[in-house]
Amino acid sequence: MSELITAGLVDVDLSAETKQAAVRSLAERMVAAGRVTDIDGFLADVAAREAQMPTGLDGGIGIPHCRSAHVTAPTLAFGRSANGIDFSAPDGPADLIFLIAAPAGADDAHLAILSSLARRLMDPEFTTALRAERDPAAVAALVRGDEAPATPTEDPAAGDAPAGTPAPPAALFRIVAVTSCPTGIAHTYMAAESLQQAGEAAGVELVVETQGSAGFKRLDPGVIAAADGVILAHDVEVREKERFAGKPTVDVGVKAAINRPAELIADVRVRAERGETTATAAGPAPMDIGAAEDHFGTRLRTWLMTGVSYMVPFVAAGGLLIALAFAIGGYEINSAPSVAESFVWTEAASWAALMFQIGGAAFGFLVPVLAGYIAYGMADRPGLVPGFVGGALAVTIEAGFLGGLAAGLIAGAVVKAIHHVHVPPVLRGVMPVVVIPLISSAVVGFLMFVVVGKPIASLQKAMTDWLSGLSGTNAVLLGVLLGLMMCFDLGGPVNKVAYAFAVGGIADPTDGSLKVMAAVMAAGMVPPLGMALATSVRGKLFTKTERNNGKAAWVLGASFISEGAIPFAAADPLRVIPSAMAGGAVTGALTMAFGTTLRAPHGGVFVVPLIGQPLLFLLAVTAGTAVTAVLVVLLKSRRRPETASGPTTAATAATPADTKAPAAA
Repeated sequence: MSELITAGLVDVDLSAETKQAAVRSLAERMVAAGRVTDIDGFLADVAAREAQMPTGLDGGIGIPHCRSAHVTAPTLAFGRSANGIDFSAPDGPADLIFLIAAPAGADDAHLAILSSLARRLMDPEFTTALRAERDPAAVAALVRGDEAPATPTEDPAAGDAPAGTPAPPAALFRIVAVTSCPTGIAHTYMAAESLQQAGEAAGVELVVETQGSAGFKRLDPGVIAAADGVILAHDVEVREKERFAGKPTVDVGVKAAINRPAELIADVRVRAERGETTATAAGPAPMDIGAAEDHFGTRLRTWLMTGVSYMVPFVAAGGLLIALAFAIGGYEINSAPSVAESFVWTEAASWAALMFQIGGAAFGFLVPVLAGYIAYGMADRPGLVPGFVGGALAVTIEAGFLGGLAAGLIAGAVVKAIHHVHVPPVLRGVMPVVVIPLISSAVVGFLMFVVVGKPIASLQKAMTDWLSGLSGTNAVLLGVLLGLMMCFDLGGPVNKVAYAFAVGGIADPTDGSLKVMAAVMAAGMVPPLGMALATSVRGKLFTKTERNNGKAAWVLGASFISEGAIPFAAADPLRVIPSAMAGGAVTGALTMAFGTTLRAPHGGVFVVPLIGQPLLFLLAVTAGTAVTAVLVVLLKSRRRPETASGPTTAATAATPADTKAPAAA
């Protein structure tokens, strides 16, 4: 425990000018201390964490941190910069830099120390001492807490307080809060400390549950029941969120609790005074209503991506079963009688019919699941029933994929509107179980059947007819667009939009929709395959870690897992992403020009037997892979002489190109 930070891990005259150079400089001290085994791999993990959310904090503090398999023991390295380094904090550069490294399987005791540091960084006396001390050994001791200030004792005069001076505990405004961040090491605990300090200043009783790496201790149910309001400050899903149902709730990102805790406390008090309540349940993403950084477009994207993410497993299971059925029994298998009445164990056709009918049943859930979880993303668990009902009605009226999108958004909006109706406390218990499902399902059903369903069904039919009639230049241009979208963010929202568009087409297949599916899968295979080829032909342009990732990228690309290129894109986005997009555009255009088709929604080269004109499909993938690899090599070759001749810090300052992000990023 005492060797979490030593004098050798302290640099009181950090000369780096960029955050990449600063992190590398401190990481080199960790390597020298035997705490990090692979500096390139470790820096890539830090860069991947930084890409999720900047680690600069108000008060001149930067806390780059990560969990990494390249860390042998929990470690802190500290650097103090005279000029300040930009860590994207709202108030400007940081002069106090903490690099926090935790092993991938760090135990709770060590992570508790890291959490304690995060809390202490909110103490002005602590940061002032860090800025004044010149001796590295003294700085290390200060960080370890060897000279921690005396713990304050209870006020000896508490029993002699004048009568009537303090308000009785029952009169206090009570708030419960939850904080969590993707890593669960720093922001989680800094947000908790910031909220508690603001609560003391505001004269409210505030209890925080930190859902971080150092443990998850549930708030006492009695404390939650007595609370007047709730603050949820999180960048990952709040666990057991339904515990806070029926209370005034402010739902924000974790950095909001660090930067403006007093505002959040004031907000929840206002909501309580207005009688606003929120029926919450475990949800996928935080929403900071009214915040500038969380405008309607951001929330809409989050809602839609929630629906798509829950739909994809149904696509994979149902689509691949249908594809295997076609491979075994031919395309006429779709007219086979029900296997419940005519299954023959020894006939391949019966097995093919079985897989086709199971896959068809799974595919039947696509639109309801999409709609249900869009509503879930908007209104949490109360949105599920009207969302699924609306999605099922979209199937009934043949409104298809577009109908599912509309039904989900309508259901979520209806439930959110119901939440704004003031309800007497005696009725709150039956609202999520009876009242909300009943009213919202009736409203959504009416709107889908009578108002919006038929226009959307007509639009869906027009889009299907358009896809069926695609040919020549129009088809090639659509292929270019889909290829660019698939390679823009490698599994992100834009990629998912293109994929969802293709999957929505094969749910009711036509020749045009099958061409779209082929173009989308072919383009999605290109980025990892292109990076794998580049690392093979010009390995000197890449780090050892990136070369190892390139080997894995062959398999990931062949399997249609676009995320296999993320380690390269996270390290060098300005060179990798444009190269991948160019290759994806070429592949998308060629597959549409060749007229290749695909009946499976996933599988890569493993579903080649189900591809119409498979040799031309593979030729298109090969061409895009070559384009991506050539462009990456050319762009990295132009950069290399500049960085190779400079010092270590200069090379690091350009971009984190010598790092990689883990495949799980």
